[in-house]
Formats: sequence, C-alpha cells, structure tokens
Amino acid sequence: MVVFDATMMLLLMHPDVNPPLDPKSKLPVEHAEARISGLVQQMEKQKTKIIIPAPALSELLVRAGGDAQSLIDKIQKNSIFRIEPFNTLTAIEVAAMTKSAIEGGDKRGGLDCTWAKIKYDRQIIAIAKVHGATAIYSDDEHIRTHASSVNIQVIGLADIPIPSGELQTTIEELLNDKEGKTEEEITKD
Repeated sequence: MVVFDATMMLLLMHPDVNPPLDPKSKLPVEHAEARISGLVQQMEKQKTKIIIPAPALSELLVRAGGDAQSLIDKIQKNSIFRIEPFNTLTAIEVAAMTKSAIEGGDKRGGLDCTWAKIKYDRQIIAIAKVHGATAIYSDDEHIRTHASSVNIQVIGLADIPIPSGELQTTIEELLNDKEGKTEEEITKD
C-alpha cells in the first residue's frame, strides 16, 4: 500500500498540468505523464493499493476546477484507489507527532510554513502510517520532512523511473528528427 498526495493525483488525472521541478536540475520533471501512468500500471499489476488521504482529496478537488464530480467518479470506479478519512486513529497519530515536536522544542518540527499547512501535512502522514503505507508519492518537502520523522519513505516524481518504452526512439523518429539538417547540425545532436 502506498499514498499519493494531491499533486501526484492531479498529474495522473490531468496530465496537462505543469509538473513539479526536479530537485536536482531545478527544471520541470521530464516525462511526467509517462512516469506517473507507468507507476500506476505497475501497481495495478502488483495489486498495490493507492491510498488517497481525504485531506489530499480535498486539495485535489480544489485544484481540479469544475470537474470535481467526474474526478471522484473516476477514483471510486477504479479499484486500485482507496480514499481514507482522517478519523480517530489518525487523530491520535497526529497528536503523537505534534507532542513529539513540542517536546523537541518546536511544535512546527523545524519547518518554516504556516501552522495550518503543518497540521494538514501531518494528517496525510498519519493516514499513511495508520494504514501501513510503505511510501508516499509527493514532491512536497514538508511532507518529506514529516514522513522521515515516522520512517515513511517519500518518493518524488523525478525518482519514478520512466517506462523503458518511453525512452526508445525508433529509427523513423530519429531519421525524421535529422531530416533537413546539415551534417554539422546532426553531429552536434
């Protein structure tokens, strides 16, 4: 079982949105659509469930614009997804995380963001922990920091391998690419 945050779900449901920046290159992650769809296909084959925490779902619905109902319908019709609520067990987990941060001298856990965002992110982490998720797919550095404090791995979009079929260029594509170029231009490629 894994967790997708709102950004990963938005990329999956609306592949035309701008991908996050690659932390290494500081440029938009290349092949975002192929990475996320390839990951979901792999998870379907392995029968891995994808948890969508209710707080992340609400963020997804806000960012998705006018087609909220169609998004909910798509998610609920696909058996790979499970929407999980913020409930009593997850509230207890958030309380434990917050108490630990307070005992460490900073209720924000060293993060420089709003208290509302910290509470929201902790809810997502708590849902992942309570349901035994092995990883959270997110490019949010705050999620990464919170998750590391409870030993949950966070995987960013740039960390998801590009499916091998996306990397292969056919001879025809290669020839079409070079058509009309001088020999000097081709050798620069």
